[in-house]
Amino acid sequence: MAQAAGDSAQYGGVPVVKILVVYYSSYGHVETLARAIAKGAEAVSGVEVSLKRVPPITPRDPSKARASRVDESVPMASPSELADYDAIFFGTPARFGNMAPAMSYFLDRTLPLWLKGSLIGKIGAAFTSTASQHGGHDTTISSVHTTLRHHGMIIVGVPYSVTELLRTDEITGGTPFGASTITGEDGSRQPSDNELEIARFQGKHVAEIAKKLARS
Repeated sequence: MAQAAGDSAQYGGVPVVKILVVYYSSYGHVETLARAIAKGAEAVSGVEVSLKRVPPITPRDPSKARASRVDESVPMASPSELADYDAIFFGTPARFGNMAPAMSYFLDRTLPLWLKGSLIGKIGAAFTSTASQHGGHDTTISSVHTTLRHHGMIIVGVPYSVTELLRTDEITGGTPFGASTITGEDGSRQPSDNELEIARFQGKHVAEIAKKLARS
């Protein structure tokens, strides 16, 4: 998996489609979804995927407060580099039905890109985690979508052709707005196979659309 965007390469005479999966994860749940999304996107030929983290804004990263699964070897992202990609996934845990402050601050710093229209026409997608089944999956992802729409990005979610969205035999995340997972009040629940399958599909789905747009 590529960790940073480099110069555009060619795949069969067509520029490689560059996809960024950028996320903020306190305890590793969003990071697990991010890796599943990246895996799904990488399954599409002619696609280069980068995985990066959003820096925390608190003096002490909350991931240190308890056993953490966050991979600190994943590089930090800079808002200025978003324009280098054709499609961007934004992952954030829910905070009272909204994106986490770290992601909000990261997106606030994209004003220079907005002034130049640098993200217009690029694909934007989002995913999240919540503590409870009804903890704001859709509203959290929608809070990210609002900023992406102001940037003129093309929003892509998860269609209902993904049958995993229709599961009723188990408690599960996953919405037409984007992939999601439920952590439980104490954070002990990890993303289920069903949730990871939705995340992988979202990655592949966005990559395929980005590839079509690049070749049109």
